[in-house]
Amino acid sequence: MRIVLVPQPRSLAASILILVEAGSEYETKNINGISHFLEHMMFKGTANRPKVGQIAEELAALGAQSNAFTSQEYTGYWAKAEWHKLPKILDIVSDLYLNPIFNPEEIGKERGVIIEELNMYEDTPTRRVQELFNSLLYGDQPAGWDVGGRKDVIRKIMRNDFLRYRKARYVSKKTVVVVAGRFGESRVLAQIRSCFGGLKRHSGPSKPRTKDLKQKSSVMLKFKESGQSHLVLGTRAFDIFDKRRYALQVLADVLGGGMSSRLFRKVREEMGAAYYVNAGVDFLLDHGLFAVSAGVSHEKIEAAIKVILEELCRISEETVPQKELQKSKEHLIGGLILNLETSDELGAFYGEQEILKTSILTPSQLIAKIKAVRAEEIRSVSREIFKDEKLNLAIIGPYRKERIFKKILRLP
Repeated sequence: MRIVLVPQPRSLAASILILVEAGSEYETKNINGISHFLEHMMFKGTANRPKVGQIAEELAALGAQSNAFTSQEYTGYWAKAEWHKLPKILDIVSDLYLNPIFNPEEIGKERGVIIEELNMYEDTPTRRVQELFNSLLYGDQPAGWDVGGRKDVIRKIMRNDFLRYRKARYVSKKTVVVVAGRFGESRVLAQIRSCFGGLKRHSGPSKPRTKDLKQKSSVMLKFKESGQSHLVLGTRAFDIFDKRRYALQVLADVLGGGMSSRLFRKVREEMGAAYYVNAGVDFLLDHGLFAVSAGVSHEKIEAAIKVILEELCRISEETVPQKELQKSKEHLIGGLILNLETSDELGAFYGEQEILKTSILTPSQLIAKIKAVRAEEIRSVSREIFKDEKLNLAIIGPYRKERIFKKILRLP
């Protein structure tokens, strides 16, 4: 098991974060959604705290903040409190990680909660359109499945499914424990070793490799009578180990990284077509993506798509001016530093690198990588990924005819 300590001697708080290599990309189709369902069940009683709600009550009594999350490639459990309460929150979070009981009655109740969560996401088009875009990029394989799973699968998952899945993946070599904030190193190490000494030591299965499907321009529509159209337009890109990732991050900031970005000015300020428009990237173990997201008026959706495509083309043809390049770098760096002000965010910054890459860049090292990006690298990366055959477009709105959008989904 890996332990990451991030001391902040002047902090008023301390955080514990446990990460495990278990997410939707580790699932098979017949248990799609079990990683997320299991995450919920970990809070529903342990061998030491069998009463439902006891974990939440103890954390609340400490004045702690706590939560959990499931992503494509890992699951996390965390809590944060005043620094001198770290031993208590570490005891609670390690207990829920190590000793869940999976009460069958509670599984039945939580099944309904999960299905309502999926219903909520279905009614949240800003999120749902991102899931459709992933499906469009990766198709019928784990990278293209929803993290929350499908309702028909959720209804069939039973206690033995949780036990098998957890036994295979919640093991020492797949687990990272992160402590950040103010703490005594020797004391916290001793407590971690005491808590986790019995964790299963086998290595666990690896994630199936994402298939590199043939690239072709594609459109996916989901009909919905909505007040605005929600779209994601983008391409497959690079994995987390690729050195081009830093240039792509800066490129995304130039295009849609804030109120002074190109797409914000064009689509929102000049066209008045959208409230939100942004560009972002996602880097995972064996795949990645670049995407522009926007919520636009029905009447202006075609014009907005054309403007987005024009900007993708322009950044491929023209070198980003030095002043604009510097502004985007500072925007990225400022966001990074401000996000690391709290112990939980700092712990996540280090822990997520460790769980994915088993190697870590410090904030100063990452800043140096961003500062080193040259305008020529941005143009080179954009020329590589912005091609007609690589473009993908997912839309939620009152549309049924894909051919309308297929016709305009090409670079000018």
